[in-house]
Amino acid sequence: MTTEIELMLKGYGLTTAEFYYSMPDYKNVLNVFIWQLHDLAPDHPKLFEFIEFWRENINGPLHSVRFTHRKLIAPGERRQQVGEFRLH
Repeated sequence: MTTEIELMLKGYGLTTAEFYYSMPDYKNVLNVFIWQLHDLAPDHPKLFEFIEFWRENINGPLHSVRFTHRKLIAPGERRQQVGEFRLH
């Protein structure tokens, strides 16, 4: 199993998506579902895989999807720090 830090060093970032959908019985009311996962930009394979899963298996038609992506760490940004802090 890959840890989060290993994913970040490989270029993954945190993708947050808001899925706006309606229920079959209440088509005029939009609900929101928040989804977060580490994914690769700009293709976002995991996000689009989840959208396909939603379309095939969830009975609430999608109205729209908004998403943002943030790289938390880049390979060039990681530096080893050595130090000691003494209190009192």
